[in-house]
Amino acid sequence: MACVYCIVLFPNAVVVPFQEKKLVAEIKKTAKTGNEAATKILARQLVRLRQQIVNLQGTRAQIRGVATHTQAMYAGTSISAGMKGASKAMAAMNKQLEPAKQMKQMREFQKQSSQLDMTLEMMSDAIDETLDKDEAEEETEELTNQVLDEIGVDVASQLSSAPKGRIGASNKKAENNQARNAAPAKNVAPEPNAAEVDDLERRLASLRRI
Repeated sequence: MACVYCIVLFPNAVVVPFQEKKLVAEIKKTAKTGNEAATKILARQLVRLRQQIVNLQGTRAQIRGVATHTQAMYAGTSISAGMKGASKAMAAMNKQLEPAKQMKQMREFQKQSSQLDMTLEMMSDAIDETLDKDEAEEETEELTNQVLDEIGVDVASQLSSAPKGRIGASNKKAENNQARNAAPAKNVAPEPNAAEVDDLERRLASLRRI
């Protein structure tokens, strides 16, 4: 960039070196002819030309320095403008984000998440409790049937015909006497006596408490 400035400001900077070479050649030619006066005149012109070249080179150096300084100032201005724009952008972003509002939203999210975890845990416990209860009832039913099978009692007939509460011994004895007086049927299991019924009721009561 500095060289361009020099060429624009000093268009003769490119032509002068060629003039110097041409003038030196003329001085040599005149000196060979013995024309001392012309040789001195050309020599003075060469001295002035060379001084002009030195001055021109110094001026060109100064212009290059000014151009370099100008470029540095322009770069600094560009950086400053860029930093200013970046600062404005960051300020606008911080204003839109609102850190206090973001923190509040994060706390609310954590609160709702904790409540959801507690709700899911309670639902899971309730489901597990229901399943355990169903399994306990099934196990109780199986154990009841097993006990009744061991004592030879038909569950369906006994539970449907047995009255609630404690059975009177006198009524049960009368029923047993009537059963013995009647003609016994073949392959029919005998009716349980009062002691067996009492024992059955105690076992059923204990199973219900499990």
